[in-house]
Amino acid sequence: MSALQVLVVIGTTSRKGSTCVVGAYVAEQLRGAGCAVDVFDYELTPLPLFNPESSWSAPDFAALKSRVERADALVLVTPDYHGSMSSALKNFLDHFWKEYAGKLFASVVGSFEKGLTVHDQIRTVARQCYAWALPYGVTFTDKEDVRDGAVASDALRQRVEMLARDVRVYGAALAEQRRNDLAGTEPGFMAKLRK
Repeated sequence: MSALQVLVVIGTTSRKGSTCVVGAYVAEQLRGAGCAVDVFDYELTPLPLFNPESSWSAPDFAALKSRVERADALVLVTPDYHGSMSSALKNFLDHFWKEYAGKLFASVVGSFEKGLTVHDQIRTVARQCYAWALPYGVTFTDKEDVRDGAVASDALRQRVEMLARDVRVYGAALAEQRRNDLAGTEPGFMAKLRK
């Protein structure tokens, strides 16, 4: 069986914040758990503001769409801005819909609060796009969990290790069922995506 394909989306355009640090750490842990990891980073892949009249025909869109389609699971890493996901993450999510169907979403949120509303919003996006979401998310803070450009707390390390394990296990189960549903003839929400 091939490795689970995971797309880690770094939902910020800032290069100095802890979101990038934690996103890179999450990607490293997923690789250590046996996943094949692709990282979407705005610094490496600029993504203009979503426009339904032009975004899908933009020169770089096909390559990004292929990366999303290849993914079995998505780990979404975002700062908490005013109790909401970042505009950068929302912009990424807005570019796709059916490409998420039947896949696993996991959320990692940088927040001085608990990030609960952000985790809920990510689960809502997953539900609206016929994706699945882990029933929990990982939250981190700058002062307690990230210092000097590195993950600094054992608590965050343990939460990310748990997330990486669950993404691998539940992501693989969903990916197998998604493939079976796309190849099958039984009714179900994936039937609309059969070719």
